[in-house]
This record gives sequence, structure tokens and C-alpha cells, in this order.
Amino acid sequence: MSDDSKLVGVVLVSHSGPVAESVATLATGLAGGGTAPVAAAGGTEGGGLGTSSELIAAAAHRVDRGVGVAILVDLGSAVLTVKALLAEGDELPDGARLVDAPFVEGAVAAVVTASAGADIAAVEAAAREAYTYRKV
Repeated sequence: MSDDSKLVGVVLVSHSGPVAESVATLATGLAGGGTAPVAAAGGTEGGGLGTSSELIAAAAHRVDRGVGVAILVDLGSAVLTVKALLAEGDELPDGARLVDAPFVEGAVAAVVTASAGADIAAVEAAAREAYTYRKV
């Protein structure tokens, strides 16, 4: 078991619980062995489609190790929900930030970079860089 006590945490927010869980599984699997703490916050508390500020805040606190939490989101209201939580000031751990990145590719880049022990700025930069990945 790896020591993740000083690693940046990553929260993956999707409108769908299964999507958030699947992207978390993909990202941690591609990161290899011991990875940074990752939590999925998908859908509503009742298992429906949507976003839940309570699930997002709980996920952020689960992965917080005191060195930052990168939060990646899928669609519009997920962005708004995280922005509202950040504006509240006390709902998310200190050092939590919304990262503007493609959801899947950014999640993989963020988790791999965080697992290597990078700081929150490097994790954010790696996730954002995923916008430049070309597929064709």
C-alpha cells in the first residue's frame, strides 16, 4: 500500500454516478499501482442523474490530504455546483480548485501526475494540457 499522505487528491464530478466511477477506475488503473486519492461524485444522492453539492463536498474531504484537491467536472451544472461550493468558502477543503480540463483525458492526466507526487499546480497543468491531445 502506498503512502498517499502528501498527494494531491482528485475528485471526478459527473452527472452520472456510473460515469464518475468508471472514469475514476480508468484513471487509477492507468496510473498503475498506488495512486493519489481519487473519489467519484456522480449523480444525485438517490442515484439519479444530476449533481449533488453534498456528494461533491464529501468526496473532496475524503481525498483531501492537505496539499490540494483537483476537481474535474463533466457538464455545465456540475461546473456551476463546484463554483458555488468554492464561493461558499467553507464547503470544500482549503486548496480545492476547479480544473478546466476534458473529463476523461484530464482525469487520467491529473491522477497520473498527482500519483507521481506533483503539487496542485502541476496536477492542474497536466489536466489542462489534455485539451491539446489530438486524436486525428
